[in-house]
Amino acid sequence: MADIDLIRLNFNPGTLFLLNCVLGFVMFGVSLELKASDFSAALRTPRALVIGLAAHHLVFPALTFGLVLLIQPRPSIALGMILVSACPAGNISNFLTHFAKGNTALSVSISTLSTLAAIVMTPLNIAFWGALYGPAQPILRQVAVNPLEMFVHVFLLLGLPLAAGLAVSRRWPGFTERARTPMKYFSLGFFLLFVLAALGANWQYFKLYVGMVVGVVFVHNASALITGYAMAWATRLPERDRRAVAIECGIQNSGLGLILIFNFFDGLGGMAVVAAWWGIWHIVAGLSVATTWSRRPPLEATT
Repeated sequence: MADIDLIRLNFNPGTLFLLNCVLGFVMFGVSLELKASDFSAALRTPRALVIGLAAHHLVFPALTFGLVLLIQPRPSIALGMILVSACPAGNISNFLTHFAKGNTALSVSISTLSTLAAIVMTPLNIAFWGALYGPAQPILRQVAVNPLEMFVHVFLLLGLPLAAGLAVSRRWPGFTERARTPMKYFSLGFFLLFVLAALGANWQYFKLYVGMVVGVVFVHNASALITGYAMAWATRLPERDRRAVAIECGIQNSGLGLILIFNFFDGLGGMAVVAAWWGIWHIVAGLSVATTWSRRPPLEATT
């Protein structure tokens, strides 16, 4: 078995360009779901919004670095953990929050603002925390990641599609209302099929090495959910807000992570397997947590 730090997963430039386009299309579809009224309630409680964003972009990446120091994984696996922790909220976080009887408006606000903040915070967190982990420094030097180049790339993948979706929603509200639901299911379904096809093309590597990351991703994802909930609990947010913050922190946009890995890290094996397995596992974990909470209405909602 080859060293996981040395293998490179297969992705030709044409396929990678198509994957970039698919993610942009997904983000456009997500942005059609956004309305000004979704934000008004959340913005009236900015404390919860700030706590959610801090948990997502500041505390969780720092906690991930501490976890890396504790378990000392292979360098490429460690970089995969750091990269995933630096990604914005995943596309299903709003659905899971609603299912969990959490504050959906707050969830929408956090996921949207975390995506916009990711244009700066994702490259910054990857460069900062990755450089601090000694065993990963040779990999970073070898691939010579340019944070400014990554910033431009993330902006094109996230910022422009979000802006385009919001502009379309405002200019053609009738069309947006009709297209919103089918666009959501089509874009997310197409993206899922594309990622599964990418896994299929590299199945021999995924099958060989996924066992090395199953436990790591389980602990990492659990720590994300716990971090979000603990911060919201410690700052005495209502239960509905705690659930929203926890899910927003625990559901990361691993699709963006995979694209960055193939664009900037040459499909580095450990990073790609971590991001791919996270993309599968966080759905399982998120649905499990949301199902449990859905059976336990928030206390303030019952009084």
